[in-house]
Amino acid sequence: MFPKKPTDSSTTHQQHSFDEARWVMNVRKSLDAELEEQHPLEQVTVSIFTVPKPLMCSHRDSYTPQRVSIGPYHCLKPELHDMERYKLMIARKFRNQSKSFRFHHDLVEKLHSMEIKIRACYHKYITLNDETLLWIMALDSSFLIEFLKIYSFRKVETLFNRVGHNEILRDIMMIENQIPLFVLRKTLEFQLESMESADDLLVSVLTGLCRDLSPLVIRFGDDDGVLKAQFHEFNHILDFLYQMIVPRIEEEEELDEEENRGGNNGGNRASRFLQETKLQFKRVFSSRPADIILRLPWRVISNLPGFIALSYLFTRQENEATATTTRQETSSSSVSVSDIEKPPLVEELTIPSVSELHKAGVKFKPTPHGNVSTVSFDSNNGHFHLPVINLDINTETVLRNLVAYEASNTSGPLVFTRYTELINGIIDSDEDVRLLREQGVLVSRLKSDEEAAEMWNGMSKSVRLTKVGFLDKTIEDVNRYYTGRWKVKIGRFVEVYLYGSWKIFAFLAAVLLFMLVSLQVISLVFSSLRLLGLRTG
Repeated sequence: MFPKKPTDSSTTHQQHSFDEARWVMNVRKSLDAELEEQHPLEQVTVSIFTVPKPLMCSHRDSYTPQRVSIGPYHCLKPELHDMERYKLMIARKFRNQSKSFRFHHDLVEKLHSMEIKIRACYHKYITLNDETLLWIMALDSSFLIEFLKIYSFRKVETLFNRVGHNEILRDIMMIENQIPLFVLRKTLEFQLESMESADDLLVSVLTGLCRDLSPLVIRFGDDDGVLKAQFHEFNHILDFLYQMIVPRIEEEEELDEEENRGGNNGGNRASRFLQETKLQFKRVFSSRPADIILRLPWRVISNLPGFIALSYLFTRQENEATATTTRQETSSSSVSVSDIEKPPLVEELTIPSVSELHKAGVKFKPTPHGNVSTVSFDSNNGHFHLPVINLDINTETVLRNLVAYEASNTSGPLVFTRYTELINGIIDSDEDVRLLREQGVLVSRLKSDEEAAEMWNGMSKSVRLTKVGFLDKTIEDVNRYYTGRWKVKIGRFVEVYLYGSWKIFAFLAAVLLFMLVSLQVISLVFSSLRLLGLRTG
């Protein structure tokens, strides 16, 4: 698509900075490269995006690098140039360690054959020329490897200390601050002179980084061979963390749909018979005489004194479930492509808070594996199973960028986004955080429980509405269990019909007081008349 005509001064500046000749040259090179390469560019997925505007407007600092630029999106920002000297120090270190290793003749030249593939990973058009982009990849990949060595199983020396460590960690987990994982592998291969050693070190640093930064506590197995075999499926560091904590549910849903289709085909005759029988009953009972006869006893009973209160206790749960389902269907059916560009809806799930569920007898149980798929609710014993949540000063940035990456990269259900909405729904106050922490579901390194509650309550914005089967079923089961408890029913009955009727009680009290005052006045008048009668007599 060609650039549109400028409409203001900012777009005019972008128009002048756009190099049309380079754009044509890159397009031609991309088309020619597909014919020459063994792996066509169709297999390269776009995985490094810019943050959706609605999310960027909600919390800009969580998506904008503060200390270091990784990749081409923020490399030209002057406020990030202070870290460039550290990148040069690392380059000198590698050069001094191996006399035969030279950035230009070895690493940069080797990356040159991957230049088209690197550009294809970025969603935004990159105006940098080939040599500049490759030097950025070489320096930034070397910087990342040196920085992440502290998470290796080996004891290695590093140029970095803990000063500014957390700021750099937050920067390298941002969606716009990523470089392809195959660039990191190629850089490590050059440094270690072996792909096997490169994969060993890369698995070590990535798993260590995920243990430190993941918002859900992850327990990796002892066999690293599985992760090595899946390296081609991971796009970059943020994608690696996302795939570790978010299950793939698309294939499961497709299998369920196929099974349902097969079951429906097998029972066509039975379903037709039931439909015909149902139609006959509808014709009989939908007639006006039958309607009057059937409804008359119910109308008489429903007008009896005290029946309204009893009907509240028994039908409140069904009415709430029906209303919740109707709201969800209406909201989901109103979503369109244009809604993605609109400001996100500040919408919270209809689910009781942790403290309310705790009072109703619900017990929160931590799951052994930090995966969103372990979220479930057991209606038999009231156990709410949740993965262990790990909170520190880096968690909010990681959470927001995982949500932004999922919104940009996923066309199906937004599983992680729905999970954050669930946790946001059950956490309303510091009391909720305290209860989760005491029951082992939440580990917080923040200053207070109130700070943790504020962080989760700020996660209420999403790009689009979504439905996730197993999470929505869990929410429905929790609501049904909660509203079905007699303690909750009686409490709501007292709240609605006693506390909620204070105006009526106040009016009745005022009438009673008026009657008492009137009686007192009448009695005084009669007593005065009697006294006057006695005196005159």
